[in-house]
Amino acid sequence: MDIKTIQSELQKIDTIPTIPDNFKKILRIIENPKASLSTICNFIINDQALTSRVLKMVNSPIYGFPGRISSVNQALLLLGLNAVRGLLLGISAFEIMQKAMAGLWEHSLATTITARFIAQKKGISDPEEVSVAGLLHDIGKVILIIKFPEEYEKVLRRASQEEVLIFKAEKEIFGITHAEAGAIVCRKWNFPQNLIEMVEYYHNPQYSQRFPLQTAIVHISDIIARAKGIGFAGDTFVPSINPVAWDKLSLTRENIKEILMHLEETFYETSSNLDSQ
Repeated sequence: MDIKTIQSELQKIDTIPTIPDNFKKILRIIENPKASLSTICNFIINDQALTSRVLKMVNSPIYGFPGRISSVNQALLLLGLNAVRGLLLGISAFEIMQKAMAGLWEHSLATTITARFIAQKKGISDPEEVSVAGLLHDIGKVILIIKFPEEYEKVLRRASQEEVLIFKAEKEIFGITHAEAGAIVCRKWNFPQNLIEMVEYYHNPQYSQRFPLQTAIVHISDIIARAKGIGFAGDTFVPSINPVAWDKLSLTRENIKEILMHLEETFYETSSNLDSQ
């Protein structure tokens, strides 16, 4: 396929007929650079289901405020504008992710749990934004699947038959990967540069120039979630860890054990809580 055509089509994500109207409204809110916390708060509280899901996520073990956040406004003030916009997008894409690829939401949730935990351990100043990057790191897969369903079926078949990673099959068929597609739509949605870079380079963290540590965290978190067997990211095998990312994080065997224990304890409690509507 022609790369320019694909890039042009990705700019029209909010016009895809199969996307629910409510999700299109959320995209318009997110794309608006003038949208304040107050605007987003008012939008959320006017949707009972969305309010419930936001409060459940913020009160989950991921954020360390279990059962203590009672209002949307309180949640937004604690997390900050950028993290809230990403969180809103991620949890609003819940059903779309489930339909696009079985297990993708669970994989994304496991990645966000791991990313936030590692970010905190490494003293990152914005662990919530690293967490959001973990939640959205595969958003490009969702976009490509719903925009080009037949072509993406070819990607999955080629990846399976040739035993290559999905992003390599994507490059062959689309000319871009889901990570690059994700970065395109994140720019369209006016997300900050750190989140865009984490999404764009999480498969190749050595190319991250401004936020190499955060990008390395998302890379490692994605692979840990896969290795733990939580959810499904579309590949039939676990990718190798990038040595640049591994060296940058310098995780010990004890660190890995701690991360895996935290993921196991946190994921099932969070997942169960979010699924109960």
